[in-house]
Amino acid sequence: MVVLGKLPLKKFPFYVVAQFLGAFAGSCAVFCLYYGAFANFAGGKRIVIGENATAGIFASYPHEDLSLLNGLIDQVIGTGALVLCILAIVDKKNIGAPKGMEPLVIGLSILAIGVSMALNCGYPINPARDLGPRLFTAMAGWGLDVFRAGNGWWWVPVVGPMVGGVAGAVIYFLMIELHHPEPEKNLEDDNSIKDKYELNTVN
Repeated sequence: MVVLGKLPLKKFPFYVVAQFLGAFAGSCAVFCLYYGAFANFAGGKRIVIGENATAGIFASYPHEDLSLLNGLIDQVIGTGALVLCILAIVDKKNIGAPKGMEPLVIGLSILAIGVSMALNCGYPINPARDLGPRLFTAMAGWGLDVFRAGNGWWWVPVVGPMVGGVAGAVIYFLMIELHHPEPEKNLEDDNSIKDKYELNTVN
């Protein structure tokens, strides 16, 4: 949105911080709600990867056959698709969704992306959604292994969505928004202005 000029640059840091803190707080809430389960499961050990791993409840970790490059491509495509959908839905010059239904349609778009792309790494498609919870788990007992796991996977769901988001926005602008037809002039307004001009000149 910043790249397309739809969001002032000065607001960008506030959006980033708000989303990050929201994801961090959400992770804290989940941990507190299920603290007893975490304390009893696997002997109370907080494991990042493996059979009894629980870190994946909070942040994304790659499927065993997913490389870092493949994961990066996965995140670029997934986030790009999400941004394309959002822009198409909220674009007032597009048919879009019925008024008031935009959140539901965006939610269904996220569901569709999840159903089709979740197997690789759980479709984080948002840097804050992954990094915030990952930092929480590092502090809550899972340790720095949350950053080492998957050959240093942690940066992929941070960089990939940023690249994919910008790519999706640029594609939408170049392929769709740039080609919106110009609004037709209202002939009645033109005639009204002409009549007023003629009336003034007669007087």
